[in-house]
Amino acid sequence: MTFFIVQLIRSIANLLILLLVIDAILSFFMPPYHPTRAALGRILNPLLDPIRRVVPPVGMFDFSPLILIILIQIVANLLISLFL
Repeated sequence: MTFFIVQLIRSIANLLILLLVIDAILSFFMPPYHPTRAALGRILNPLLDPIRRVVPPVGMFDFSPLILIILIQIVANLLISLFL
């Protein structure tokens, strides 16, 4: 049972990280109102908005996806360590 929970946590974390990377790449090619980007925004913006309030963009660079990736990995590792 714990193996299943650990795999589920890892899968969710990896999926969120993949979605963040895809959204970052698509932001160079697609406008924000494109349906694909809008769908990704509905998933990711609730996670990114609190970080953006604390860490504003630096010039043209938005570091909130990178910070969210690090936070996802930390939380996933903490949850996995609870089950092992």
